[in-house]
Amino acid sequence: MLLWAYLLFTIVYGGFGLMLYLLQSKFLYCPVRTVCYSPEELGIAFEEVFLMTSDKLRLHGWYIPAPDAKFTLLFCHGNGGNIMHRLDSIQLFYDIGLNCLIFDYRGYGRSEGKPTEQGTYLDAMAAYEWLTNEKYIKPEDIIMFGRSLGGTIAAQLAGKVEACALVVESAFTSYVAMGRKVYWYMPVRWFARYRYDTMAFIKEVKCPVMIIHSADDEIVPFEFGQQLYTAANEPKEFLEISGGHEDGFVVSSEAYKAGWLNWLKFLEKRKQLSRHVAS
Repeated sequence: MLLWAYLLFTIVYGGFGLMLYLLQSKFLYCPVRTVCYSPEELGIAFEEVFLMTSDKLRLHGWYIPAPDAKFTLLFCHGNGGNIMHRLDSIQLFYDIGLNCLIFDYRGYGRSEGKPTEQGTYLDAMAAYEWLTNEKYIKPEDIIMFGRSLGGTIAAQLAGKVEACALVVESAFTSYVAMGRKVYWYMPVRWFARYRYDTMAFIKEVKCPVMIIHSADDEIVPFEFGQQLYTAANEPKEFLEISGGHEDGFVVSSEAYKAGWLNWLKFLEKRKQLSRHVAS
């Protein structure tokens, strides 16, 4: 009886592990293809953008200029939906005076291809190069911003190129660490097909870093945000908010907006000081 029970357990356990291995991409990437809404619904002028990646895929995005903006946000969104699901964030960033380029990864919205880890990094690089080469925006005026999975992608890019700052919101420390939290009873490292190692990426970032995380986040533990903050180089800031993983920036809208405005003041003073020293 014990032998049969052990055999049955092994078969079930192994089968579940195999299912997790084979379906990882379905769990990680949850794109929506249809883009029904745009910043036009907000009454905000925007530019339809099409980017070309280094591996020749055409990506779709929006560029939303704000009046008298001093900085431009490169917005890397999370693993679900597409850019139309970020209109509330676009409104917020417009209101605080930030230009914003938001784009869909390959396989999301109107972007070509299928999502892969390396592909998402190439997609973010294409967005950065569009800002610098097509819009002639100086790297020292670009803020990398990523929420959830986008935080990892933004951190990877910020470690590779010059930028004004990096803001990481509600991000995990790594794909493996997140897997261990959810599937603590499985040998996650053995069958993980992705890395998304935010912790390693953030250590390579030389520009100022702000970490935003909610103590109430029900998906990505608050401790992950604290660990990323500890790993980041100075100067750095930690903005604690409340609310869930998806709506923390809405639930904490006043504190969230105030945190951003204080951060932008710091970045502006830093830029002015840098120019003064250079002259």
